[in-house]
Amino acid sequence: MKTDNRTFAPRITVLIADDHAIVREGFRRILELEGDFQVVGEAQDGRQAVELAASLQPSVVLMDIAMPLLNGLEATRQILRASPSRRVLILSAHSDDAYVENATESGAAGFLLKQTSASDVCRAIREVDQGRTFFSPSISRRRQKLDPQTGPRTGGSARKAAHLTSREMETLQLIAEGKANKEIASDLGIGIKTVEKHREHLMRKLDLHDTAGVTRYAISAGIIESSVQITII
Repeated sequence: MKTDNRTFAPRITVLIADDHAIVREGFRRILELEGDFQVVGEAQDGRQAVELAASLQPSVVLMDIAMPLLNGLEATRQILRASPSRRVLILSAHSDDAYVENATESGAAGFLLKQTSASDVCRAIREVDQGRTFFSPSISRRRQKLDPQTGPRTGGSARKAAHLTSREMETLQLIAEGKANKEIASDLGIGIKTVEKHREHLMRKLDLHDTAGVTRYAISAGIIESSVQITII
């Protein structure tokens, strides 16, 4: 009787984080057609993504930017703070420079447009799993045109966001989603006075003066979708 002595490389484990079930299902189907991927979980918001990344320990996280409760940028920061070796690929329908630079400032290993081909999605996961970076072709071409001496431009929003604490980023998103201080306190498990301090600090750091300004900032940075708080803009 022959013995099979072949060894098989372990599959790349993937966590998919997106608030739209149909998008998660689409990516799962793409990855399951390949023999070297294993989808170990799905998250429908940023907080769940952080929790599942900690419990499931995936090799790569496919992370949407605009998600409820906690956006993908802050979720990425928290995941990488807990496990620096984790690899995160940001997903977005937008390719603005500010979005891309905010993603890289957050520690993401790459940036994929949701319009990206299935083959590029698979290639991107394999690339970042090997410790490299990957950007959708249109973004990569734009980045290559930049002066190699100065590197990619870092927009004002990316620089400012980097100065916010995790709690301030969470507070910023909830303000932009139209929640009152009492609701924010409940969502974050903190006191109303603490929420007020976070609100005061983040508005001072970002040089913003009202809720409408916070919302416009959150939209421009890709933290929330433009339709979330349209009534106050």
